[in-house]
Amino acid sequence: MDATLVLFKPDGITKSLTGNILTELSEARLEIAACKCVRVSKELAEEHYKSLKNESFYNELIKYIMGEYHKKKVLAFVYWGDDALRKVRELAGATNPEEAEADSIRGKYGRITTRGIFENVIHASSDAKEAEREIKLWFEPDEIIFDIYPTKEDEATVKKRAWA
Repeated sequence: MDATLVLFKPDGITKSLTGNILTELSEARLEIAACKCVRVSKELAEEHYKSLKNESFYNELIKYIMGEYHKKKVLAFVYWGDDALRKVRELAGATNPEEAEADSIRGKYGRITTRGIFENVIHASSDAKEAEREIKLWFEPDEIIFDIYPTKEDEATVKKRAWA
């Protein structure tokens, strides 16, 4: 059993593809262990894509995931189950929408803009190590319905917004 992070990117949300993508992912027969709507900060975007920092498209990628070209939100999911990483990557298709299989999510709904940005509507973790890093970046342990990684009790005083 393994887990993977799946992000419905701003272009997928703008195009109202949420239902279509959920339906396609349901074919994998995996469990959704966590889900939330996120306004992506610059810090989160930069940490998520830190391995691409030296690429020429990095700054455009940060703007893209933060929603500067579309709606300013991302739907983040943790999918969990038998062979989750492989199943989700297969359904998602190649990162480049023009190289993705025509029946994959990216093949059906993705495009490359005139700026050269891959609007590929979905992110899926590349491997188990990256999935763990990404899941821990996007979710707190209590936001996931069961323990997929070891946790510990931590006493911390955190200043945060609260309902008035």
